[in-house]
Amino acid sequence: MASASAQTASLSAEQAKVVLAEVIQAFSAPENAVRMDEARDNACNDMGKMLQFVLPVATQIQQEVIKAYGFSCDGEGVLKFARLVKSYEAQDPEIASLSGKLKALFLPPMTLPPHGPASGGSVAAS
Repeated sequence: MASASAQTASLSAEQAKVVLAEVIQAFSAPENAVRMDEARDNACNDMGKMLQFVLPVATQIQQEVIKAYGFSCDGEGVLKFARLVKSYEAQDPEIASLSGKLKALFLPPMTLPPHGPASGGSVAAS
């Protein structure tokens, strides 16, 4: 089955921006917004449940967009797209920004709790 899309998807930085914008836009489509809201409600802000409910829906939404650009329509296609985007993030602030917006759509904001005595020596201490 993977041999049907054996060609390796490759995007330039400009193409990656377009695809990222399309993926972000897909999350705001009414039917996808409802799917994500339902998944978030099921997850109740629990990280384990986020992985169980939200991540699969987010992956499906991404797959629907990126398959048009030569990525396989499975988890591996999403991973390849994510790696490609990551490779451009350091070179292109716009891609880094779009990537951050995409992640924020399906990952909860991370608040790290203080870690014992070591937390007192933070960078902002001086």
